[in-house]
Amino acid sequence: MHYYKLHISDYKSHTEHLDLLEDLAYRRMLDWCYLHESPLPKDKKDIARLIRMRTHCDCIANVLREFFDKDKNGDYINKRVFLEINSTNEKSSKARDAANSRWAKASLDANALQPQSERNATQDPLPKTQDPLPKKKGFAPPSQKEVDQYCTEKNYSIDPEYFVSFYESKGWMVGKNKMKSWKAALTGWHKRNEEKANGSSGQGQNNGFDNRSRAQKVSDKLDEIARKDIERNGHTSNMGSGTV
Repeated sequence: MHYYKLHISDYKSHTEHLDLLEDLAYRRMLDWCYLHESPLPKDKKDIARLIRMRTHCDCIANVLREFFDKDKNGDYINKRVFLEINSTNEKSSKARDAANSRWAKASLDANALQPQSERNATQDPLPKTQDPLPKKKGFAPPSQKEVDQYCTEKNYSIDPEYFVSFYESKGWMVGKNKMKSWKAALTGWHKRNEEKANGSSGQGQNNGFDNRSRAQKVSDKLDEIARKDIERNGHTSNMGSGTV
């Protein structure tokens, strides 16, 4: 059994006098009996090992003495556990018998309808006026030769060997999805290559413009400094000639 009913009030009224370790031992012993549908072994050390309480054999002995009885083999059995397991097995057996009965009845009904079905099968079927829909073909990875031919046809500057090796290493996946069209993937690679090429050339032109601007600013600054020096030197010479 993988689950069983626990009547809390009933359990509490019979176990209030147990200490924490005795209560733990009792619950684990019940769980083991229900899960395995079997009595506990006669050796208390074996029980302690089964319920993972090897150093608490005294608590186990107290619980066994109060809540368990020995069967004819000397193993420990709890009467309530024994009744619950038998009741569950009895219900399962009845449900199984009922299901078998329903299946048997259904089989008889199917055999009774078989002649009628055979008569219907002899009639001419209705003519099909429409062609069946074509089946969708699944994705087939291309060969390196096919990629090379397509790149030549479209004038794509893409290495076919690298393209095939790249997607083979990824299981022909695009992100988390299976690739649907390798030709569309090639087109995407080609567009990205063109964008990179255009972006790099534009960036170089911007850098050249910025360099010329900085050079012009430096030249203007030097001209301004030189002009101020000339004006200052000329003003000084005029003052000197006036005093002489």
